[in-house]
Amino acid sequence: MNRDFGIDISELIKSIEDADVVSILFPSFRKSLVIDTRFSFEDRPLIKVMPMVSSIEERLKSVARLRPHFPRPSYLAVIPWFGYVDSLTNLGVWHVIMERLVDSAQKDSVKEFYEVMKQLKSMENEEMAEVIKGNRYETIWSSSSD
Repeated sequence: MNRDFGIDISELIKSIEDADVVSILFPSFRKSLVIDTRFSFEDRPLIKVMPMVSSIEERLKSVARLRPHFPRPSYLAVIPWFGYVDSLTNLGVWHVIMERLVDSAQKDSVKEFYEVMKQLKSMENEEMAEVIKGNRYETIWSSSSD
């Protein structure tokens, strides 16, 4: 059990290893990293930053629209991630995803994953700047200056 995140990393990694589709949710900036590891001669794995959705069924439908040549995934892992994007690397999650993509023998997918991780980090930084500036956020309490 990881004290910082309150999750069992080994269990999480096992889910990523077994899933056809992995959706990592970033509630702090309302995005999901969606990775469909399935591939064919015509289609490489899907790696995409998408808006968060309200249900698993909605995520399955969005994947089906993007991947009409594939059947419904047999296993979708949904992982809420409350840590920083960089913590995916520090805790070994990034490495497991990368191995899945390397196993597909699709070099473009590995490059795409690097780019998507940069995009997520940028989104996270932008959201943190908004928090600091106070944009789109309201103070729920303040120190009294009596």
